[in-house]
This record gives sequence, C-alpha cells and structure tokens, in this order.
Amino acid sequence: MSDFVEIKTILKNRLEAVYENTAALKYKYSVGEVISVGDGVAKIYGLVNVQAGEMVEFANGMKGMALNLENDSVGVVIFGNDREIKQGDIVKRTESIMDISVGASLLGRVVDSLGLPIDGQGDLANTKKALIEIKAPGIITRKSVHEPLQT
Repeated sequence: MSDFVEIKTILKNRLEAVYENTAALKYKYSVGEVISVGDGVAKIYGLVNVQAGEMVEFANGMKGMALNLENDSVGVVIFGNDREIKQGDIVKRTESIMDISVGASLLGRVVDSLGLPIDGQGDLANTKKALIEIKAPGIITRKSVHEPLQT
C-alpha cells in the first residue's frame, strides 16, 4: 500500500508541475481563433487574459485592438481591410496597450491608423509615444454666473 501512496504522490507532483508550466505558457503565448468577421470587427475565441485596449496581431500581420471583453470571446477592431481576415485565422496577443506617436514631426505628414508614415518621406523623428485611450482632463474651475441674463 505504501508503494501506491508513493506513486500517487509522485504523479500528483508531476501533474501539478505540468499544469503550472502549461498555464504560464498559455498566459505568455496567448493565442485565439477568429470566430466571425464583419464591419471591421472580429470576434475572437481563446485570447486568455487579454486586456482592453491591447494590440493583437492576426496571422497575416494585420493589427487590431481588443475592445469588447466577454467571458468566452473578445471583440477586436481591425486596423486594415477586414476582408483579409477569415474565420479560423489565428490571433495572438502582443501584451502591449495601444499607443501612437505624437509630436511636431507629424505636422504635414500622412500616417495610417497606427501612426506609421505612408507618405514616402521616411520615418518620424522626435516623436513620443502616447496611449490612444486616456482619461479626459477635468473641467476647469469656472467663475459662477454673477450677472443675470436680461431679455
């Protein structure tokens, strides 16, 4: 009987180690599969621990942003032609929240939806990265109405 208990303990420890490694890998290399595509939005199944506003990458290299987080799926806005994305395509996390280049060097330039130059004038210089979604600034304290409106 002691052999049975010893084997059981060894198997249990090995299974726990495998489960922990698998869970860590699944979190690190989280991938999903396209369920449906329409109107520039893809519904993805299997993106575990994806964050709202996180950039994801489709199998063809096109980018998207995770917005609608549900229990079993994620809604992703596609930055490009949604006709190139098909049901069953693989999607992976990038683990980075969407940001864009900002600065004076963008003046007069033509950029795509990700802020990358498409006008053939080279890379952007002297830019900083800023998050796409930020909290709006508060309303400035204003002077209250002190004169009545006369008609």
